[in-house]
Amino acid sequence: MYEGEIAIGPVHSTMLEPHRLRLFIEDEIVKDAELTIGVNHRGVERLMEGLPVEKACILCEKICGICSHIHLWSAARLVEIGCNIEIPERANHIRIIVEELERLHSHTLLFGHAFEILGHETMSMRCFMLREPIMQVFFEISGSRVHYSCPIIGGIRPRCNISETQIPHILDKISKYEEGLNKFLERMLNDPMIISRVKDVGVMDRKTAAKFHAVGPTARGSNVKSDMRKWGWVPEYDPYDFDEILFDSGDVFARLAVRFYECLESVKIIRQALDALKDTSDKRIYNPNYELHEFKPINCYTEAQRGEQYYSYGLDDEGLVRQAKIRTPTATNLGAMEDIVKGYHVSDAELIIASCDPCFTCTDRLMVLKEPFKK
Repeated sequence: MYEGEIAIGPVHSTMLEPHRLRLFIEDEIVKDAELTIGVNHRGVERLMEGLPVEKACILCEKICGICSHIHLWSAARLVEIGCNIEIPERANHIRIIVEELERLHSHTLLFGHAFEILGHETMSMRCFMLREPIMQVFFEISGSRVHYSCPIIGGIRPRCNISETQIPHILDKISKYEEGLNKFLERMLNDPMIISRVKDVGVMDRKTAAKFHAVGPTARGSNVKSDMRKWGWVPEYDPYDFDEILFDSGDVFARLAVRFYECLESVKIIRQALDALKDTSDKRIYNPNYELHEFKPINCYTEAQRGEQYYSYGLDDEGLVRQAKIRTPTATNLGAMEDIVKGYHVSDAELIIASCDPCFTCTDRLMVLKEPFKK
């Protein structure tokens, strides 16, 4: 029997961000794993300390290029809660439209990378083709495909306002996306090669998900209710009708399937929000009549594409940020993936890690992890 170690990273062809994965194997079965990140440490929390809150919000947007909107919205939303700032209804609808569009493009991006890891280049390229119209909608709304800079304290930027003429075009784009996604899902479910690689692989039961505090689609694939939008932490979503997607098999297939069906729920939310834009009589998108005042650090939770996102900071009497703390979903999901990779074939290891949709740079923004995740 061969016993040894396989080291992957810090650069891997199928992962966009650097990480180091050590697999301790017997023959070709993983017996233990050690996942280390920290290559992209940027110390964002330290940089936020003492910044004017407006500048700190813009800095938060740069934490991630895939989920930039939810970071900026979380940072702005926290000071709005702390200073009791009223947000126009139209601005809230547009924030949610951009967030759900971002969920579509993020989930579809994961599908593309998952199929690349599987070696199915055709399916991977089709995912990016499917995603492209969503990126075009971002550009038409904000003028950017990556950092949209939509929310500001008190509302949204004027250039991100969605006009009446844009609504039919956006509806047409998301309808085509929905049609393409349904065809794509049918194609995947009928491909025995794909199913054989994702079904009963990387199984995480409810107990393990709870132990490592898995969040987002990663947890919901193990039948753990974790959608902060449904728990009342994001009351902006209360007027919308949508379902929390749950699967109970806990394998790679379940984690991908949760995201597939979440995309369909996001399309449903976007349609409702666009209808609300047409019906609302208040055309304001910004409330300039607010004053910043000192408040102690408070908590703000949102549901990012990868799961529960936590922001906390306070303002001093000069409107400067103090005691900033940010926790992104990947931090806990990676610990769960490191645990469940054991017992599976070495060729499945990177796929299992990727199935939680990790954002290593998102997680690295806080502190360098000098040791691997502890069990």
